[in-house]
Amino acid sequence: MVTRQIGKACGYAHDALVRVFATLRVNPNILTSIGFVINMVAAYLFAFGYFFAAGVTVFLAGIFDLTDGPVARFTRRVTPFGGFLDSVLDRYSDLILLIGLLVYYGRINRFGYVALVAVAMIGSVMTSYTRARAENLIPTCKVGFLERPERIVLIIIGALFDRMAPVLWVIVVLSNLTVLHRILYTFHRSHRLANSSPQTSGERAG
Repeated sequence: MVTRQIGKACGYAHDALVRVFATLRVNPNILTSIGFVINMVAAYLFAFGYFFAAGVTVFLAGIFDLTDGPVARFTRRVTPFGGFLDSVLDRYSDLILLIGLLVYYGRINRFGYVALVAVAMIGSVMTSYTRARAENLIPTCKVGFLERPERIVLIIIGALFDRMAPVLWVIVVLSNLTVLHRILYTFHRSHRLANSSPQTSGERAG
């Protein structure tokens, strides 16, 4: 009951913010860019060990990440370039946050965690890449345990509650499992489509 009320309150706040940005005619690409710049600030804070402040900053960046698309749709300013820019800056944001953690663990000589962050970076990039590449072969590939919103929430939780090490392990395991899931899913779907194509063509020819 409490979580439902919290969810409703967050939904109302999100919708209100979207309406404010739409009323002000803020370009959605500007919102996307602001979110990226704020994530750069968060990466700097991570690099110097200010984890709580970094968590709050990532949360603030998330507000812009969550509003750029709805504002574009609300104001009928959805464009192919806008979607492209959003995707590109999301990837940069993901990596720059992890680079901040990479710098931090390097500064304190925790090289095991440097390697852990590096593997988390690989998983984060490959999660997005496998979906983009798969959707050149099949209609959609949204399967998997861990996408970008979940990764960002985990990073915020790890930063705010000083539990970044276990969060990184969760990201490493689940992001790479997501990649494996998408590879298998694409394998089966692409073979199914390939096998059904000749039959479909034959039916049309007949």
